[in-house]
Amino acid sequence: MTHEETPPPDAERLCATATRIREQLARVIVGQDGVIDLLMIALFCRGHCLLEGAPGLAKTLLISTLAKTLGLTFSRIQFTPDLMPADILGTEIIEEDRATGRRDLRFLAGPIFSHVILADEINRTPPKTQAALLEAMQERQVTVGRVRREIGHPFFVLATQNPIEQEGTYPLPEAQQDRFMFKAIVRYPTFAEEIEVAQRTTAGETAEVEAVSDVEEMIALQKLVRTTPVGDDLVRYAVALVRGSRVGEPDAAPEAATRLAWGAGPRAVQFLILGAKARALMAGRPCVAIEDLQTLAKPVLRHRLLLNFQTESEGLTADDVIDGLLTATPTRDESLRDDPRFRGVLAG
Repeated sequence: MTHEETPPPDAERLCATATRIREQLARVIVGQDGVIDLLMIALFCRGHCLLEGAPGLAKTLLISTLAKTLGLTFSRIQFTPDLMPADILGTEIIEEDRATGRRDLRFLAGPIFSHVILADEINRTPPKTQAALLEAMQERQVTVGRVRREIGHPFFVLATQNPIEQEGTYPLPEAQQDRFMFKAIVRYPTFAEEIEVAQRTTAGETAEVEAVSDVEEMIALQKLVRTTPVGDDLVRYAVALVRGSRVGEPDAAPEAATRLAWGAGPRAVQFLILGAKARALMAGRPCVAIEDLQTLAKPVLRHRLLLNFQTESEGLTADDVIDGLLTATPTRDESLRDDPRFRGVLAG
């Protein structure tokens, strides 16, 4: 490569972009550092994120502000019981030319045709409408009137749901939840953070954020994440961790047999490795560490595990089960070879 050529994106470039995004969000959002990091990791990995938390925790404000800092187009869809698929995807209408009297079909694009989609209170709409997002989230396209229409890149669905208001809600199907890379839990602010929130929101001035990225930059950083190397031993660890959750399989962990009715599928492995790559780059590290995988295990797995009756009756959560899976999964290849669940795979 000559000196005149532009150097390829590196870890410092992604780390610097993440820092600028955090600085802009801090003008509006107080705290929630862990949730912000998960959102950025999902964006850098071309993933989608589900945010769950009580009302009034600034979930909607966080997502809309993030879209502004990225310089991307943004659409907010308020999910309600009467929302129809056409309200999300768009519809074809008959348009008449008054001069000639000719009638033609014209497609009116729905709000799904934006870079960042806020699916607000996604569990308040029936499954038929929820399913309208499936094709868009997986294939980056929609089918309307037998015509497939591409959605531009980048494309992110960031959805919110309320865990406490069950009346008038429809649980997300497993296939829908599996499309989300992460499930982030938005918790109440600390005492000091809530004081700052109160002071900011009752003052006369409103902070403004600036765009610190654009479409081309985001696509370049997404490509960088996928080309980041990860050691074979870490890939094996991620696979072993996820396979340990699969009830009834030969390499299931004891924790799965006693605590779960259903485990995670292959998407969990893919998202775990991709997320670990992005997390390493955001920290300025060119290589993935096992701590990256372990830190992301809960947001990747918690919405993919179905607890059995006994576990729920004991008041345990998916996060408690994941702690058990992390403890039961060896962290070194030598330990994996000694584990009877993996001897056939790692022989030699």
